[in-house]
Amino acid sequence: MSRLLPYPLMTASLLLMWLLLNGMTIGHLALGIPIAILASRTMSALQPSKPRIRRWIAIPKLVGIVALDVLRSNIAVARFILTTPKATSRSGFVSIPLTIQDRTALAVLACIVTSTPGTAWIEYRSRKNVLLLHVLDVGDEQVWIDLVQDRYEPLLMEIFQ
Repeated sequence: MSRLLPYPLMTASLLLMWLLLNGMTIGHLALGIPIAILASRTMSALQPSKPRIRRWIAIPKLVGIVALDVLRSNIAVARFILTTPKATSRSGFVSIPLTIQDRTALAVLACIVTSTPGTAWIEYRSRKNVLLLHVLDVGDEQVWIDLVQDRYEPLLMEIFQ
């Protein structure tokens, strides 16, 4: 079974996403199944390291925090766009030193940062373990550093390291 479906959860997720995006019909199911299986087998050819999740119980807490932050950020970005004069706005880059070393945790952090409106993961310097983050309205850089280091990193380390 593992030869046909090396990543069964990914295969099921891809099939579900395919059906949600294209419609739940027999035709889309018949097309989605081979596509999901092919994608799963292609992924196994790349031989990625399987993530080791240490504490599953911390995942819902992280999801809740991220959902709340995305909501707050949407409101803040809308307010910023609608009310801030261009002369006073200050977007820029913030360098954030990280303690996370796990590749999966870094990938999850990249997804979190990129999905949050007003921020974008620009670069990760692995030798220095520093994240370069672009922020729509920088304000106090220390606030952004504290956000990543105090809010996301401890949970990600608890989950993955």
